Amino acid sequence: MSASDAEADLSADERAGLELVRRSGGIHQSDFWKELDVSSRKGSRIAEALEERDLIQREETVYNGHNTYYLQPATRDLDFSLLMAGDMLSPFIGEEEINARSDAFSQWLMNLAYEEY
Repeated sequence: MSASDAEADLSADERAGLELVRRSGGIHQSDFWKELDVSSRKGSRIAEALEERDLIQREETVYNGHNTYYLQPATRDLDFSLLMAGDMLSPFIGEEEINARSDAFSQWLMNLAYEEY
């Protein structure tokens, strides 16, 4: 099922919940239902429905001393194009440290600048 198919039959509360998770980039479920101004029970149902449709990811965690979930956008919602300049991935992505004055960074910036024109 594509993301648009999964979103087609969302309730208004589920749409608001999905938008909140996407806008925040990640939120604890205990804050999620408060932000949506719904009960914790309803917030849990919304999060579970979104997870079942693969629109968000829920990961068990401890937050402020309580067990909860951390809600994040589904991986497919992440926009990796912002890390690209032409066909070059940002040199700051990876395990090696890179100097901002390096040739790799300069080349990436040049590709990015030429893309704009």
